[in-house]
Amino acid sequence: MQTNNKMAVVPIRKLIWQMSIPPLISMFMQYSYNVIDSAFVAQLSENALTAVSLSFPITTLMNAASIWIGVGVNVLIAGYLGQKKQDDANTTVTHGLLLAFGIGALLNLLALLIMKPYFRAFTSNEEIYQLSIAYLSVCSFMQIPNMVHIAIQKMIQATGNMVAPMCFQIAGVIVNFVFDPLLIFGIGVFPAMGIRGAAVATVAGYLLSMILAFALLLGKKQKVQVKIKGFHLQKQMIRRIFAFGLPSFIMNALSSFMVTFVNLFLVAYSDTAIAFFGAYFRVQQLIVMTVNGLIQGCLPVMRFNYGAGNSERLHSAFRYGTALVTGMMILGTLAVILFPAQILGLFTASETMRSFGISAMRIMAASYLFCGLSTMISTYFQATEKVGSSMAIQLCRQMLFLVPALWCLDKLFHLNGIWLAFPVAETATLLVALVMMAWHRRKNIS
Repeated sequence: MQTNNKMAVVPIRKLIWQMSIPPLISMFMQYSYNVIDSAFVAQLSENALTAVSLSFPITTLMNAASIWIGVGVNVLIAGYLGQKKQDDANTTVTHGLLLAFGIGALLNLLALLIMKPYFRAFTSNEEIYQLSIAYLSVCSFMQIPNMVHIAIQKMIQATGNMVAPMCFQIAGVIVNFVFDPLLIFGIGVFPAMGIRGAAVATVAGYLLSMILAFALLLGKKQKVQVKIKGFHLQKQMIRRIFAFGLPSFIMNALSSFMVTFVNLFLVAYSDTAIAFFGAYFRVQQLIVMTVNGLIQGCLPVMRFNYGAGNSERLHSAFRYGTALVTGMMILGTLAVILFPAQILGLFTASETMRSFGISAMRIMAASYLFCGLSTMISTYFQATEKVGSSMAIQLCRQMLFLVPALWCLDKLFHLNGIWLAFPVAETATLLVALVMMAWHRRKNIS
């Protein structure tokens, strides 16, 4: 009996900080690496930065699949623990691991099969094409270790342990940090591998995270364990894992499709515009996904208390989490608006890139606060089993509103219109999210 589970008894404000700081730090470290990785690659050439930018939608889609399984497992385990169903929680662990290995292998193969026609669709520059192939042909092998370590990370987070998952994720990031310059530029005994070296460092980091995650799950007594004796596949449980993780998958997968759509518009202008957007988007992800680490720390708290039937703690967690998200997004917006030239300097930006990139960053940064608030509402719906509403918010943000805005504003304002589409779409999405929230509350009262 888990009568003393901290998610049921610790004061909400203290609990939110305990649960959110480790994933927030993990996300910050992970996406800081993405920024620094691109900064190192940019020192090779602008074409190399363009190649990584073109690869980004595929690697983002692969990562979205990892988060899909991970969050689905997290929500299901947290709910079972709130209901004191330990055996079901352990069964979910085994299902999650099997799905992570199987889907990871499938996506690895799929990435290798589609990369050549995909890159041909976006560039006629032979150097950029070859650099893209060199990068993704290695980076695609990150998928199995990525899926497995994220699945285990979310399993352990569902029990209230946020520190251990942070540690094995940061260990992988450190490997990336260390080996990136060594393998890209050939420092010391290491060969100069160029853009392929960046991919090798990425795979090595994920592999280490997976090994440490398994050691933690199997080598120490956790509140959830792998169930082997008496285990059998349950179609209903697999469906629930997919269903609960689907909103998070859509949020992240739509980022991949969004970057692809934006690149389709930008290719009409220049390769430099594509390189800029790839660099900028890594900065945006550093801010947005760091805040998302805080939001994901709120998710198991809300989910546990929803499963336990404690609506007061559920709504208290939502309100306090929303206040924290607002503050962090304001800080992120100010950082990009005040220091765009310095940020572009990290990517060895040419004068051509700087000529439009500084104003573009300031325009797009106006969307961050709206994004954070609507994501928090979407996460609340996810925790309270309103999966359709959660998915609808993500679809509005990065597809239903953004794509038409890109098309219309590109026609009206050309390149600046592409940047304006982001705050326009985020503002409209937040309005929809607020209306949905009010509707659900009136429905519950009645």
